Amino acid sequence: MENTLNKFEHIGKDIEQGENVSRPSVGYWSDAWRRLKQNKLAMIGLVIIIIYVIMAIFGESMVSFNFRSNDYENMNISPNSVHWFGTDALGRDLWARVWAGARISLMIGLVSAVMQMTLGVLVGGVAGYFGGMFDLIVMRVTEILDSIPFLVFVILIMMVVGSGVIPIIIAFALTGWIAMARLVRGQVLQLKEQEFMLAAKSMGASSFRLIAKHLIPNMAGVLIVTLTMKIPQAIFAEAFLSYIGIGVMPPQTSWGQLANLGAQNMQVFPYQLLIPAFFISTMMLSLQIFGDGLRDALDPKLRK
Repeated sequence: MENTLNKFEHIGKDIEQGENVSRPSVGYWSDAWRRLKQNKLAMIGLVIIIIYVIMAIFGESMVSFNFRSNDYENMNISPNSVHWFGTDALGRDLWARVWAGARISLMIGLVSAVMQMTLGVLVGGVAGYFGGMFDLIVMRVTEILDSIPFLVFVILIMMVVGSGVIPIIIAFALTGWIAMARLVRGQVLQLKEQEFMLAAKSMGASSFRLIAKHLIPNMAGVLIVTLTMKIPQAIFAEAFLSYIGIGVMPPQTSWGQLANLGAQNMQVFPYQLLIPAFFISTMMLSLQIFGDGLRDALDPKLRK
């Protein structure tokens, strides 16, 4: 009993002396990172993503084979101590091709997702902020474009701009910004009526400053989470296009193209399909898990 009274007296003295006995203030991003680290699955996904990115940069240099080099004396060799992932039907080393393909697939996923976000923020932000006839026209256009099947839209675009990595990125950017624009427009319509926006307007802030300094930063969490979801969508779409033969063209390679070539020999040499399929699956799963964890970490309602 005496010890308890001494503790209360000590706390009372601290308060009288102005000492802060509460938990120290934690910033939004610091708290989000703390909660993200507590999500074990999300951190596992982040570690796998980092490993794959590092291997995409340095993986091919770990062996003495070039992903384009043919070795007709060592065709369809199973994984061994020399060819770690084996070779394909033309004697090309699959280890080198997997990580060379990872560079292409990850680049397409990241660049196209960033371009989709940029277009979506620009169109959706302006439409939601200014409203009126421009907003009405933009929404009708997005509804028309959204009614066109994705594959048909992409094929039509690639017929105009050609095939290859750059055309694929352009096609994905021109088809994927619609959902982002709708999301951004909804966020802008909600935020522009908040008190801080009205206060900024009353102080004479320009429309550009309101969008750049107030609206976009307050949407940063939603945009980052959406970006992490767009990357696996683009990777899977590229893999699908390459699998059906209209994606990345030789001599370049990608995970989708490797899966397409491996499917042709699946019954005889299953490793040629299973290896790229494994990396496609684990990369997409890791991005999805990390995106879910990031969404929970950035949600202010879950902040404690």
